[in-house]
Amino acid sequence: MKKETIKVSDISEKKTTKRTAVSEGFITLSETTMDVIKNDKNKKGNVIATAKIAGILAAKKTPNLIPLTHIIPIDDVDIVISFEKTKLKCETTVTSLGKTGVEIESLLATEICLLTIYDMCKYIDKAMTISEIRLIKKTGGKSGDYFR
Repeated sequence: MKKETIKVSDISEKKTTKRTAVSEGFITLSETTMDVIKNDKNKKGNVIATAKIAGILAAKKTPNLIPLTHIIPIDDVDIVISFEKTKLKCETTVTSLGKTGVEIESLLATEICLLTIYDMCKYIDKAMTISEIRLIKKTGGKSGDYFR
């Protein structure tokens, strides 16, 4: 049987640069659920504020949740939740001055933000759908910039 080696990527020789990642995702909601969120009438509290806090915590806790990710300094997490016709859009920007990128931190923050909205509203609408979580752009680092 072949012995499997698992290890963290060696980033010791990488340069410290400003790294930014932007991700987005959506949650489709019923009209009733949208109204409850817009009018801050959710019995569990303010949905948008709670979701943003959950997303920020997720970005900071990424190494505890995703195996082999590096513990990196998170300098900023900005989460914008916007209302669209039948869905909410979550856009997360994570910034770090470090040796490795913050794409996973951004994606995880977006996912947890949307999952928090689902959790807080499931008593109203169990048919909500989380979708299209994706990296929009990343800047900094050896691999260069990426724009979807």
